[in-house]
Amino acid sequence: MLIVSGYIHIEPACLQQFMADIELLAQRVRKREGNLSYDIAVGDPLTGRLLISERWKDQEALTAHLAATHTRAFITRWQERMTGEVLKYDAFNERGLFDV
Repeated sequence: MLIVSGYIHIEPACLQQFMADIELLAQRVRKREGNLSYDIAVGDPLTGRLLISERWKDQEALTAHLAATHTRAFITRWQERMTGEVLKYDAFNERGLFDV
């Protein structure tokens, strides 16, 4: 499993439109084969900080998502207005939070 996690910043004045656009994208992404979760949350509306959390079955599924028409269109529309850091992690030993 791959975990994608990080943060991005959007100009606060654009936050409402960004969230509307990302929600439309998320509705499609969550239906894609290999997507385990896809979530974006506003961490701080005053600074436009958003938290990103995604889980993917494997690299093939993530690669397909990144190459998908709707994903590319979203990135093209917003890439010049986003800053931050989003990283990908390999998860090999998934277990419950309180499991030892």
